[in-house]
Amino acid sequence: MTESGIETIAAIATAPGEGAVAIVKVSGPESLAIADRIFRGKSPLPSLRPGGSFVHGLIEGQEGVADEVILLIYRAPHSYTREDAIEIQGHGGAAAAKRILRSVLASGARMAEPGEFTKRAFLSGRIDLVQAEAVLDLIRARTDRAAQSALEQLRGSLSEAFNALYDKILTACGDIESTLDFSEDEIPATLINDVTEKLKDIGAEFKTLLQSWDEGHILRDGASVVIAGRPNVGKSTLLNALLGKERAIVTPIAGTTRDTIEEQLAIDGYPVRIIDTAGLRESSCLIEQDGIRRTKTMLTQSDLTLYMIDGSLPHNQKDDVILTTLQKHKTIVVVNKIDIQTNDTIKTLASDWSVRYISAFRSEGLEGLKKCIMQHLGIREEVPHQSTISERHRYLLVSAHKDIVESSKILADSNADPALAASRLRMALETLGSVTGRIYHEELLNNIFSRFCIGK
Repeated sequence: MTESGIETIAAIATAPGEGAVAIVKVSGPESLAIADRIFRGKSPLPSLRPGGSFVHGLIEGQEGVADEVILLIYRAPHSYTREDAIEIQGHGGAAAAKRILRSVLASGARMAEPGEFTKRAFLSGRIDLVQAEAVLDLIRARTDRAAQSALEQLRGSLSEAFNALYDKILTACGDIESTLDFSEDEIPATLINDVTEKLKDIGAEFKTLLQSWDEGHILRDGASVVIAGRPNVGKSTLLNALLGKERAIVTPIAGTTRDTIEEQLAIDGYPVRIIDTAGLRESSCLIEQDGIRRTKTMLTQSDLTLYMIDGSLPHNQKDDVILTTLQKHKTIVVVNKIDIQTNDTIKTLASDWSVRYISAFRSEGLEGLKKCIMQHLGIREEVPHQSTISERHRYLLVSAHKDIVESSKILADSNADPALAASRLRMALETLGSVTGRIYHEELLNNIFSRFCIGK
């Protein structure tokens, strides 16, 4: 630890396993001094070289040469953390990277904690909390659309929206507080009306941001879509058709699928977890009973249910019974086997449900089904792609919006004290400030950065 109390940290930044290159990152005031101690290459020493340079050489460890490497030099504030930093690029593979890291740690650095490099980037003011979370979103992105959304957030588009909202609330709060020195009879009515209109516009902006949560939830976490129905209606065939490969076993024997089968796919760039389930029926088989129990559990936890009906058979009242247990806004009735025969009674059964007609065996109607899935998940094609809020953002926005609404109610009451309205706006500002990190505490930072991998 240096006189400033800031430790130099190090970690392997690349994923485990074989690869062309393995990278060890070092950040902190002793980074260049550590490089001088362990790096052997052409003069001058790393600490005498300018930032942005790189040099070929060897890393020496306690047991001799650790690896042949490229050393990259960063000088504060022109680094990810805004500290002096180095990157050591060695040969890929676990052994070489660990040998380099041991040499760095033995020369004065300590092992970085999860997310500590990004935490330092936040504490140095290089990025805010929303951008820091975007780093994790980018790492975890499973589709191009999810990665693009994370990059937009990392560039600051979402932070700008939060900061603009914060400034507008601050202005409204200042306007109210400017009236507190007046007596009740002296408060200009036009000023109160003006603030009330501002709060109405602010409330509308809150709602716009909150509407992006559905898309953000799917991009970050993926949507869970359960395929359910009675035995032999074509659930496993639909799973295979959506995936474009034979993932589930398909036979005419009822009860073939006894456990849930989960697979990932992307629909219009959104990650979706498709879950095939055991057929819903009464069974004396203990194994099948457990599979049916799991099916019912998945139905309560999923974002969407595709309830399949065999369109080639007469209407079965058991479908009516099962449908009464499902939520209409979270269910699409999928009438399968339309290539064989479509039973008109099915149309009567599902007249007030969202219905799609397909042939899973012939892959007919699947594109329409995919569009219907996206619509039910809250993804609207006509809305341009934008940055999306996370669950943490949503929770804080809802809380701050309540204070905005309460402030408006107080201003509408001619007998109420305007100071109470200003107080509620101050509460909203504090809550909104914790979204971007204008206001933060150590517990909040630990909660966010502990989810990162070591080395990021």
